[in-house]
Amino acid sequence: MSQNRQPGAGQEGEEAFATLRNNVNAVRAICSAVEGTLGPKGLDTMLVGARGEVIITNDGVTILEKMDVAHPAAQLLVQVARAQQERIGDGTTTATVLAGALVAEGARQVMRGVPVAKVVRGIQEGVAQAAQSLTSRARPVKGLDDPALYRIAYVAGREHADLAGLIVSGARQLGAGKLRVERFRFADVVQSLGQARGEVWPGVILSKRPANAQAEFPAQAAQVLILQDAFAPEEVEEEALTTESGYGRHMQLREQFRAALDRLSELKVGLIASERSVDAEAEQFCTDRGIMVLQRVPRALLRRLAEYTLARPVRRSALYRPAAECAGYLGYAGHIAYDERLECVRIAEGRGQAQVSIIVGASTNEIAGERLRIARDAASALQAALRSGWLPGGGAAEITAAYELDRHRETVRGMEGFGVEAVAHALRKPLSQIVVNAGYNPLEKVEEVKTAQLAAASDALGIDCDTGAVADMTEAGVMDPADVKLHALQAAGEVAAAVLRIHTVIKMRQLED
Repeated sequence: MSQNRQPGAGQEGEEAFATLRNNVNAVRAICSAVEGTLGPKGLDTMLVGARGEVIITNDGVTILEKMDVAHPAAQLLVQVARAQQERIGDGTTTATVLAGALVAEGARQVMRGVPVAKVVRGIQEGVAQAAQSLTSRARPVKGLDDPALYRIAYVAGREHADLAGLIVSGARQLGAGKLRVERFRFADVVQSLGQARGEVWPGVILSKRPANAQAEFPAQAAQVLILQDAFAPEEVEEEALTTESGYGRHMQLREQFRAALDRLSELKVGLIASERSVDAEAEQFCTDRGIMVLQRVPRALLRRLAEYTLARPVRRSALYRPAAECAGYLGYAGHIAYDERLECVRIAEGRGQAQVSIIVGASTNEIAGERLRIARDAASALQAALRSGWLPGGGAAEITAAYELDRHRETVRGMEGFGVEAVAHALRKPLSQIVVNAGYNPLEKVEEVKTAQLAAASDALGIDCDTGAVADMTEAGVMDPADVKLHALQAAGEVAAAVLRIHTVIKMRQLED
């Protein structure tokens, strides 16, 4: 069948390239939706929902995830942004722009007649070489007092000085050790609380209202119980309740639960946080005794609370154990209070691991949502820089890597060199797009930067988007985490290889239910 032949000249070659062209066009359409947001002169995108809901954002992953994307190749690009967000938490627009440029350059080489396998192999080699180049030039962060951290948060935070200050302050309170823990995501401590003012709270804030009806909770020190379950008696199936034995079992479980409640009161528990619902009788019991109860608390927040108070999350069956054993499950906090104005619970002076909660506020919910995304990008960038170091931003570091890749390309024998060339072209795209968004000629400015970098032997030279002149990005405080650039490049290489290898698109049949 013709599907198994190599692309050739004439009509057969055109048919073979039809799928590739279609995929490239889909990728191009996706890239056009986010590339206008890149750089200090990038603008926002308005997303409008079917019911009139509006999101105004500069965040690449938010734009891509909220877009109505049906084309399978375009969905691969969305996955690139999502992977960048999950792994690093910042740089999704850069990853998307790089991936789009790499797909376009790789496709251009294929349509020139270079075999796909050769182009893909060359792209993989080029990405590896460029990653090595970037890694070798990364500058380390000299602790949490390093001025570079504020600049990194400021750039990632889209020049919001107040948000950058909050992020740096929160990082210093947490400490470098906590920020370097692999599974800890600094961005998760950033919250939005509507009309709140920006602040760093030295503890945990739970954005929940107590389940207790008509109860006031002044600040107090208390034991903390965390339930990864419902705060309610064990349930008996409804069918069983219609029988005498089933109803008897129900009443027995209810009595056991009442005894467990008395035990919690004796242990001086002051806060109960439950992952699921709270039984009405348990709620009233706790209200009468001044015990604050929170229901349907997300597991991630329960985990933070457990680490901070040293509580051991348990199932409700643990409530029926002896008091001495139950005491071993409890955590402790020296300050627990309900903030009625912001409708949140503030917890401080825990006896476990250090925690902070960074609060971001705004005048409207729409603006608060965008400021939250910006602050989380800044937090992720700061954490990534602390772990991997930083590189000059503004596309400058990529220009140096592209030049080194051009030199490497001269040593590559065989058609894989065309794939290496595609990576070098793609690495120039971030700077090119930044200057386009600033209103300058990309060809002229990219060549100016390349010439200036060679003359000064510096990878820090880029374009000042206000004046259009060549400027030192490090001196201007334009810095990016090395991990952001590295992961973006590697993800772009993977999606480009996947798109270029697609020969035929076939709709799968739907499986019968």
